[in-house]
Amino acid sequence: MKKIATVSILAAVLSTGLAGCIVAPRVPVVYVGPSYPIPAPGYVWLRHPGYGYGWHHHSHGWHRGWR
Repeated sequence: MKKIATVSILAAVLSTGLAGCIVAPRVPVVYVGPSYPIPAPGYVWLRHPGYGYGWHHHSHGWHRGWR
C-alpha cells in the first residue's frame, strides 16, 4: 500500500511539473557595429527588422537605401 501511495505522489508531482507551457527561447539579436563613418549629423545606427543595421535619420530615412 505504501508503494502505491509513493508512486501516485510521484506521478502527481511529475504531471504538475510537466503541465506548463513549453516555449522556445528567443534568438538573440547580434549587434553589428557601423561599417563606415556617420554620413552627417543627426544619423543614428539602428537595426531595421527586415534588412539589418544601417544609418537612419528621423527625417531623411535610411542612408544609401537598401541594396
